[in-house]
Amino acid sequence: MAVGRSGAARGVGLALMMAVLTACGSPTPTQLPLENYTAEEIYKRGELELGAKKDARTALTYFQEVERLYPYTEWAKRALIMQAFTLHKTKNYEESRVAAQRYLDFYPAGEDTAYAQYLLALSYYDQIDEVGRDQGLTFQALQALRVVIEQYPDSEYAKSAMLKFDLAFDHLAAKEMEIGRYYLKQRHYAAALNRFRTVVQDYQTTGQTAEALERLVECYLALGLPDEAQTAGAILGYNYESSPFYQDAFAQLKKQGLAPDARGTSWLSTIYRQMIKGQWL
Repeated sequence: MAVGRSGAARGVGLALMMAVLTACGSPTPTQLPLENYTAEEIYKRGELELGAKKDARTALTYFQEVERLYPYTEWAKRALIMQAFTLHKTKNYEESRVAAQRYLDFYPAGEDTAYAQYLLALSYYDQIDEVGRDQGLTFQALQALRVVIEQYPDSEYAKSAMLKFDLAFDHLAAKEMEIGRYYLKQRHYAAALNRFRTVVQDYQTTGQTAEALERLVECYLALGLPDEAQTAGAILGYNYESSPFYQDAFAQLKKQGLAPDARGTSWLSTIYRQMIKGQWL
C-alpha cells in the first residue's frame, strides 16, 4: 500500500511539473507584454475574447493593440474593422462610427469597405428611437445607407441597407404625421395641413400617405376649401380605395354633400395629374 501511495505521489508531482513547464513554455498574452507576441497572436486572442468568452471590452483592447503595435499591416487592417464592429456591439455608436470612417479613409479599396460603410450607417440607424425625438440622426442614417446602396449594390449588405432605408424614410414621415395630428387636435388647421402636405409630396412611398390624404380632407373641409378636399379624396380613393382612411374621408365629404373628385388648380390637382393620369408636364 505504501508503494502505491508513493507511486501516486510521484505521478501527481510529475503532472504538476509538466503543467508548470507547459505554462512556462506557452505563455498567454496576459503573462508577457504584448510586444512579445505577433500581430496574429494578439488578433486571435481578441477574437477568442469576443467569441468564446464574450468579453467585448477585453477584445477591443487586443484589437486596438494590434493596430498600435503593428500599424500598416494586414492584421492592423483587420483589427480596425473589428474595432468598429466591437464598439457597435457594445453600443458605443460614435466611437464605432469613428473607427469605421478611419477604415474607409485608410483602406478605401479594402475588402471590408462595404461593411465599414454599413457599420457607419448602422451607428446612426440604431440610435433612431421614438418618433417624437429629433430626427437629425434619421437624416444621417438615410445618407449613409444610400452610400451603401449606391456604391456597393452587389455587396451582401445592400439588401439590408435598402430595407433599413425604407424604414428610416417611413420614420421621417411618421414624425411629420405626429406633428400634424397635434396641430389638427389643437385646430391649427393651416399648420397641420403643411405637415400632411409634406408627407404626400415628399414621402409618397411610405405607409403614412393614406392617412395624410385623409387628414388633408379633414383640414380642407375645416378651412372651407371643398375643391381641395374633394381632390385629396379622389387621390385617396384611387390609390387606397379599400383603406379605412378612404372610408372615413368619403363619409366626411358625403356629410357635406361632396364626393371625391379632382377639382380646381391647387397643388393636389398637380399630384392628381401626375399620380393618376401620368401627366408630368
